[in-house]
Amino acid sequence: MKRIVVSLIASSFLLASCIGNASLWGQYLTPTPVGWIPDTSTPQPEPVVTDTSAPVVVDTATPPPPSATPTSLLNPFVSQNVTVTESVEVPPTADGETILYYAQGGDWLPAVASRFGVSPNEITSPKILPENGFIDAGTLLIIPDRLDRTIEYTSAMQIIPDSELVFSATAADFDIEEYVRDAGGYLATYREYLGTTAWTTGAGEIERLAYENSVNPRLLLALLDYEAQWVRGRPAGQFRTDYPMGYENYRNKGMFGQMSWAISQLFVGYYGWRTGDITELTFSDRNTLRLDPNLNAGTVAVMNFFSRQHSLNEWLRIMDATSGFPAFYREMFGDPVARAEALGNFFPPGLRQPDMGLPFARGTTWSFTGGPHSAWGADGPLAAVDFAPDNDKPGCFQSDKWVLAVSPGLVVRSGNGVVVVDMDGDGSEQTGWNVLYLHVATRDRVAVGQWVEQNGLIGHPSCEGGASTGTHVHVARKYNGEWMLATGPVPFVMDQWTVVAGDKPYVGSLVNGNQIVTADVYGQAWSLITRENDE
Repeated sequence: MKRIVVSLIASSFLLASCIGNASLWGQYLTPTPVGWIPDTSTPQPEPVVTDTSAPVVVDTATPPPPSATPTSLLNPFVSQNVTVTESVEVPPTADGETILYYAQGGDWLPAVASRFGVSPNEITSPKILPENGFIDAGTLLIIPDRLDRTIEYTSAMQIIPDSELVFSATAADFDIEEYVRDAGGYLATYREYLGTTAWTTGAGEIERLAYENSVNPRLLLALLDYEAQWVRGRPAGQFRTDYPMGYENYRNKGMFGQMSWAISQLFVGYYGWRTGDITELTFSDRNTLRLDPNLNAGTVAVMNFFSRQHSLNEWLRIMDATSGFPAFYREMFGDPVARAEALGNFFPPGLRQPDMGLPFARGTTWSFTGGPHSAWGADGPLAAVDFAPDNDKPGCFQSDKWVLAVSPGLVVRSGNGVVVVDMDGDGSEQTGWNVLYLHVATRDRVAVGQWVEQNGLIGHPSCEGGASTGTHVHVARKYNGEWMLATGPVPFVMDQWTVVAGDKPYVGSLVNGNQIVTADVYGQAWSLITRENDE
């Protein structure tokens, strides 16, 4: 029997790393967990071996994946009317069952394998699959059917496109202040005191959260209105005034703290789906559901957020396409699918990282003080790495060393310890490749509007822009508004040094051939890296 499931689509670099916990005052945080102790051993992951044989015969090109029409929020394996326009000779598995799956944008082999409960080398395709990198959207994957049919799954319904979850071009022209003002709700008159921007309006907070975290401002407003009626109405009672997301924790009291928590829950789902680390939801009543493997990352993000504070029955009501959050979102902002389709391929075929260098001068030695860790916030994607200059004192100090541009581009953001360089030069950090530098000192920091070449001056490393254990720079990449994992389908490579993750945040290494540099927050000898001079 063949089952067809079709998807929608030794030195003095002491403690120079990011540290912190949930922000009370709107600080720019890239936290090291409290009590964290660095691990000097960094296990190296086994390389993924892909079966590139051609076990199937395909008569025509892979068709675009058809739209799913789920019949229930549970049991997605109800038979659908699916027309397969290709002739596929499917090799039998041990139990004779096979799933045909069409890759979605952002899929890569380890994550797809995790969702379907198989090993990466068990997945085959008429096409040669990349050992690294994204699988081109629409590529047919043939997967052994190992899914447990005795447990309950979410539906395969797509709630929100990926480009509507991250701060992509679909929201680049969205006027947050105008929308909030015209909506005329509680948010329009709300102000909150934040540590780095003092008294900040509600619209200003949404804008700041969107840019700092790279999350779609439309989604933030929709969640705030759906849960607490803040945008087009008024919160019902003091609890929803203090805790609009319903997360009762004094550290997250107020709108900024509540929305920071909400973004963390979204990102746990979104980037956890990207990596294959999240495969089920647990609800407030401790019920669980397995996530349908055909879902997209944006949908899983929203599903995960609503699972955190709601029972299973409440969650099912919220997920209803005609009366729940999907309909609410469309009523506020129109059709998100249409905006995504107008944007086109979120990840174009064969996406690779452009050439990047190390962020310090040639002939100098810095310390690799932080392996892959959160790009922003407590639970963000592990997209950032840290480097610290040498010094004769521990902790935070003024450094005359320069942070250099890892790539050329236009400076589109500069302030509060942050510099963002837009590599395609169109002036938008919602499109193409962008690089974030954090903890850049105010003194001599590059200005907005300035073009920098690779190895151009960005500024001096510091502790500015948030809690930090010592002077350093934090570097992360984005593509089309999505944080690019430091160790993932598109590896972070600087001067031929490839970032490799460890078994927890901040642990990891840089690998260049037979050379290995191991991250260490104290800047010990094994973390030192010298950038070679040009030959």
